[in-house]
Amino acid sequence: MEEKKLSQSNDKDALIRRLKRIEGQVKGIQKMVDEERYCVDVLVQISAIRSAINKVGTIILENHIKGCVSHSLKNGDDESTEVMINELISTIDKFTK
Repeated sequence: MEEKKLSQSNDKDALIRRLKRIEGQVKGIQKMVDEERYCVDVLVQISAIRSAINKVGTIILENHIKGCVSHSLKNGDDESTEVMINELISTIDKFTK
C-alpha cells in the first residue's frame, strides 16, 4: 500500500491557520486560569476549542474518505478494499469518542 498522507486537494494552509487559531485559544485559556477568571467563562472557551478541533478532524476525515478511501475502492482488489473499509470504521470510531 502506498504512503498515506493528506491529499494534495486539501488546503493545508487553511488547516494550519485553524490549528494556530486553536493554539491561540488554548493559550488564552491558560491566561484565564492564571488570572482566576470565572469558571463558566473558561468552560465556554473550552467548548469553543472542542468545536474547532472537531471541525479540523472532520475536514481531515472528509479528505481521507474522498482521497485514500475512494482511491482504494476504485483501484484496489477485494482484500485491500476490505482493509481500507475496516480502517475507516476504526478511524471513525476513534474520532467520535
